[in-house]
Amino acid sequence: MTIRVLLADDQALLRSAFRVLVDSEPDMEVVGEASDGAEAVRLAREERADVVLMDIRMPGTDGLAATRLISADPSLAAVKVVILTTFEVDDYVVQSLRAGASGFLGKGSEPEELLTAIRVAAGGEALLSPAATKGLIARFLAQGDAADGHDPLRSARLGALTGREREVLVQVAGGHSNDEIAERLEVSPLTVKTHVNRAMAKLGARDRAQLVVIAYESGLVRPHTD
Repeated sequence: MTIRVLLADDQALLRSAFRVLVDSEPDMEVVGEASDGAEAVRLAREERADVVLMDIRMPGTDGLAATRLISADPSLAAVKVVILTTFEVDDYVVQSLRAGASGFLGKGSEPEELLTAIRVAAGGEALLSPAATKGLIARFLAQGDAADGHDPLRSARLGALTGREREVLVQVAGGHSNDEIAERLEVSPLTVKTHVNRAMAKLGARDRAQLVVIAYESGLVRPHTD
């Protein structure tokens, strides 16, 4: 299947470069370009893109607001957003994940990293850029305001998970793939996938990236300090 990609960036030169790169791949194609967040949301609905490469700083409706709108629209549940940012390690990381993005990537990344990011997001996996370690992401998640850094409702909803689902959630928050989790817990990858899907359904998460956020904000997983 061909991955349908939507480009959202206010710089035409960057969009042009991304289009050439994406269209050069046999398994993906650019189905639209947006210069602001509002246009990105509209085109996401019209073109049914699989993945949106979303710049954060755009005029009018910015990338974070657009991501929230896409995440909140049930008809766009299958659309994955990858945030593109000039700074890979800053508060935008937290905001993008909380907004519902499947991950983020620095604009200085190598072309192959960008293509991999599109494929990973389209496959439903959480994407954390190579330059951002799991521990660093955890610390940023823990540095949010006290009011929204811990969600009592999400903590309570963890009670709906089985013991095995909680174990799997902890592993997902550690950035491990289904195959890695299967090896760690000595079960099949299919079993892990089933537990992940059930946890997502019970916790109201769109994808694995949101499971990571929930795991930290609910207190199930504590941030690393090393």
